[in-house]
Amino acid sequence: MGSKAPDYFINRRPEMLKFIPKEAKLILEIGCGEANFSEQLVGLKKEAWGVEPDLKSANIAKTKLFKVLVGTLDEVLDQLPEGYFDVIVLNDVLEHLLEPWDDLKSLKSKLNDQGVLVSSIPNVRYAKNLFKMIFRKDWKYTEDLILDRTHYRFFTKKSIKRMFQESGYQIQKIKGINTTKSFFYFPFAILFNILFLGSQLDMFYMQYATVARKQQ
Repeated sequence: MGSKAPDYFINRRPEMLKFIPKEAKLILEIGCGEANFSEQLVGLKKEAWGVEPDLKSANIAKTKLFKVLVGTLDEVLDQLPEGYFDVIVLNDVLEHLLEPWDDLKSLKSKLNDQGVLVSSIPNVRYAKNLFKMIFRKDWKYTEDLILDRTHYRFFTKKSIKRMFQESGYQIQKIKGINTTKSFFYFPFAILFNILFLGSQLDMFYMQYATVARKQQ
């Protein structure tokens, strides 16, 4: 995997807090970076763990969380307790994995019986992407955002649902987040939906937040 933009390690992602069940106490964040997201949960009296392959970021995260494992998910999976966590968080992580389906399957055993997996996943049908594909006929990789050059996988709302189902999860909630505010792409999305009778609403959202429970 190529190097990530610095923002990956410091994002707080406050819009994802509402998807964490209030009663949850034991939290694991995969790809926690400097733990700026999970640190907010610690403030709510949660026991928060992290997994982070970037050593510099992991060392910062260790000052904030209960425990941080340094390495990729595959490298530290066996060090995570079985059936322990109320919530496992993957904020913009699954698209960076070669086989996210396999990783989701592996994480099931780390959740307790009532546990959920909370994820944020970029939406490749975002208005800006669609415009460039349709009118500029281009798919240009960038240093961050949806066409980040370190992304191995690209998802739509439909394929997100399919991935979780095929990995043995039942989706409890899936919701578009980070709506486009562009003075150019927002009107484009409006016009597109007028033409297609409101059937393309997914293009307004940069990401989809998902809450999924493992199938019993």
